[in-house]
Amino acid sequence: MGLLSLAIWMPIVFGVILLAVGRDEHASVVRWVALIGALASFMVTLPLYGGFELGTAAMQFVEKEPWIGRFNVNYHLGLDGISLWFVLLTAFINLVVVIAGWEVITRRVNQYMGAFLILSGLMIGVFSALDGLLFYVFFEATLIPMYLIIGIWGGPNKIYAAFKFFLYTLLGSLLMLIALIFLYTKSGGSFDLATWHKLPLAGTTQTLLFFAFLAAFAVKVPMWPVHTWLPDVHVEAPTGGSAVLAAIMLKLGAYGFLRFSLPIAPDASRQWAWLMIALSLIAVVYVGLVAIVQRDMKKLVAYSSVAHMGFVTLGFFIFSGLGMSGGLVQMIAHGFVAGAMFLVIGVLYDRMHSREIASYGGVVNSMPKFTAFALLFVMANSGLPGTAGFVGEWMVILAAVKANFWLGLIAASALIWGAAYNLWMFKRVYLGPVANDQVKELKDINGREFLMLALLAIAVLAMGVYPKPFTDVMDSSVTELLKHVAMSKLN
Repeated sequence: MGLLSLAIWMPIVFGVILLAVGRDEHASVVRWVALIGALASFMVTLPLYGGFELGTAAMQFVEKEPWIGRFNVNYHLGLDGISLWFVLLTAFINLVVVIAGWEVITRRVNQYMGAFLILSGLMIGVFSALDGLLFYVFFEATLIPMYLIIGIWGGPNKIYAAFKFFLYTLLGSLLMLIALIFLYTKSGGSFDLATWHKLPLAGTTQTLLFFAFLAAFAVKVPMWPVHTWLPDVHVEAPTGGSAVLAAIMLKLGAYGFLRFSLPIAPDASRQWAWLMIALSLIAVVYVGLVAIVQRDMKKLVAYSSVAHMGFVTLGFFIFSGLGMSGGLVQMIAHGFVAGAMFLVIGVLYDRMHSREIASYGGVVNSMPKFTAFALLFVMANSGLPGTAGFVGEWMVILAAVKANFWLGLIAASALIWGAAYNLWMFKRVYLGPVANDQVKELKDINGREFLMLALLAIAVLAMGVYPKPFTDVMDSSVTELLKHVAMSKLN
């Protein structure tokens, strides 16, 4: 078994063990087993970065075994510069979420921890799959544990939110399944992604495939106007569910554009780039304005996630190395920052059982250490230089300005809206005099919460100050993908 298989199946095995033998009367043992599983799963991913060879776009750590021989389906895994960091990010966020739920979850602890561990392995499978059907299986399987996480440990309207999440994402994926079957027949009975990338497809065929993939990936990102499921789901999901949803699951859709839409339908991707850019700019500007008027902190961060992911799709469809790398960096940075924002809200909710901004005020007086972390993450979410939130957005804005000045100007306006809704929320929640007796009695973060937030703070600052390890890994793969798309246009 290779490193990638270990990264996928180790958390899944730990999760299944917890589901099978864990009991609430042994909750402390369950938590420690979950922590060991999450930590071991993260440690397994580190050699992937250590052994990754720079300067090549070729797939590395490749594993290929027959799976369903009759239909030529293979268990085919591999990583390149586009997917490597998402495997590490997934394992890291899973570890943080296990720590976050340590004391908060008191019922069905084994099922909660097991669901997150299984979800982590399945998402790593999505980022590693080089076989179309294997990708689809992992892609759809991620819905099951997240559906349970929302539906069991969510808020008052959890069933409604869980169904909405499941139906939106499942229906979007049905067209992708039809596209995969078409490509299987067109390629002479192969699900190999590299084979699909070389298929000579007519313009109309490419357009149909492009929109089939768009239906699946746009809902997952989510892009405007199919983003309406996200705020409802975030509001009802438990803190850990919101963190994983924002940090990793939204990235599955954006990643799909780079693995399927652009390389398989390059001509259609260029032809419809104007539409993708327009939808991205609407997300960046309009949804950013919607975030300003939110009264619920979770809804505000949920809408900000839609705006930030707008930068990702904008960067991809400008078709420049700077823009695409910026989009990828933004995806990773958003994973750290959005995950941290939801965990910060969770810390407050655990104490006050309210997400309403109006319920707070003057939190800094009662929780100074916690407020310092919250300020860092709010600044990162606003795109402050020196934090992870700045790097990707700045790269995309530069690429947009090079493509068209007005395009760049509209994209750059998002920094204003981002600062507006983030700082206004921070002012009303944390600053000023103590608003009420509940805030006055708040206790500052304990050691577990400090560790959880410190891990994310280190990641946010390290990426903001020194993003070179991230960009170096992806450069060759981004260049090769853009060359593939450009060559198709010339042909």
